[in-house]
Amino acid sequence: MTQNETQWKFIPPKSPHWGGIWEAAIKSAKYHIARLIGLTKLTFEQFSTILSQIEAILNSRPLSALSNDPSDFQYLTPGHFLIGSSLTAYPEKDLTHAPENRLKFWQQCAKTQQLFWKRWSVDYLNRLQNRPKWLKTYENLQTNDLVLLKEENVPPLYWPMARVIEAISGPDGKVRVVRLKTKTGETTRAITKLCPLPK
Repeated sequence: MTQNETQWKFIPPKSPHWGGIWEAAIKSAKYHIARLIGLTKLTFEQFSTILSQIEAILNSRPLSALSNDPSDFQYLTPGHFLIGSSLTAYPEKDLTHAPENRLKFWQQCAKTQQLFWKRWSVDYLNRLQNRPKWLKTYENLQTNDLVLLKEENVPPLYWPMARVIEAISGPDGKVRVVRLKTKTGETTRAITKLCPLPK
């Protein structure tokens, strides 16, 4: 790594407030874990499994587009820095409404993961799209921008992506609706249901 001119910079011990953005991600995860697990008694194996699943969720989030190619929906994730590619998971049956006393060990872990995903992903998307009105102007979406779709009922570690085909502006020149190209076809969405990734 030294040959690639990589330089490591560490924060002082016992100073998590120096961490900035990664500590904010940890704080967000702790918030949802505390409310989700609460006073539930878990075995060591259950707790370590759930934490590994939550770690995978956090490291699967999109950071930016990997290329400017309009037909490419690939995005950079923290997982790329850890293992060299994005993280994936096997699809699981939705267990969020299943009674706890009927679930086996793995199903309890899967249910906790799914509940964490539903709460955390909504919170994360809302933070990505935080746009206080009237404080400052924002750049309009443009053709070929990679955006994250705000969808309901998506499985853990799945981030629906799309490319902007056409930005439809109103009489004031502000873009409020766009036509999108997804992996499955084309659709039209209001910008309130989209989170643009940094360029």
